[in-house]
Amino acid sequence: MKIKVGLIGFGKTGKAVAAVILQNKEFSLEWVLRRTTTLENRSVPEFLGLESEEPGLIYSTEHIAVADLLAQHPVDVIIDFSSQEGIHVYGHAAADRNIKIISAISHYESEELDLLTVLAEKTTVFWSPNITLGVNYLLFSAKFLQKIAPGVDIEIIEEHFKQKQGVSGTAIKIAHALDIDVANINSVRAGGIVGKHELIFGFPFQTVRLIHESISREAFGNGAIFVAKDLIKLPKGLYNFEHILKPYFQL
Repeated sequence: MKIKVGLIGFGKTGKAVAAVILQNKEFSLEWVLRRTTTLENRSVPEFLGLESEEPGLIYSTEHIAVADLLAQHPVDVIIDFSSQEGIHVYGHAAADRNIKIISAISHYESEELDLLTVLAEKTTVFWSPNITLGVNYLLFSAKFLQKIAPGVDIEIIEEHFKQKQGVSGTAIKIAHALDIDVANINSVRAGGIVGKHELIFGFPFQTVRLIHESISREAFGNGAIFVAKDLIKLPKGLYNFEHILKPYFQL
């Protein structure tokens, strides 16, 4: 039985994620929901030039309510690559139907974080500001290295495409995990960099560098699928990548 997915958001990352889902035989992309009416009622496989028997139609919130979409086209999990406000649009409707939620939004304010907690009382909710496997492996490694060398100097450098605004949510998450002041994050905005995070550990007479670089946005799709496979089996509650990865690090 395939895992039925509804995808929220169809920007550059959303399109890449949709392509990954469509090419995975364990998943079925039932629909895509976006704010604008551009591409409305188009087939995602046809738009992306992929052969697929999955429906994958594009809907707009301008013409269909989320509750109606979920009633007409039920899914097992919603994957959100839209915007900070998206969770307010679909969150309660999904939770009321016990649909699992995977949010890959890079930054939430306290209002959205509180909403995730409320939704997690009804269904299974996952949030990670960066859903790529590599970044989360980097974070695990960084925490381990800091544990064995608690006095080491640590610098965080994050690089992204020129149009990205604000400090990377992933870099902020890393800073919090390592108890580093967010104000000390070094940000670079240039060209079309998809995303790069570098941690520099300054030891006396030596340095250690941990680097993760996203080569293409399909990496976010692979991460979302990895999470969905585990999340589908978990009870209601609020989860992050550490909850998902911990079992894999048991030696």
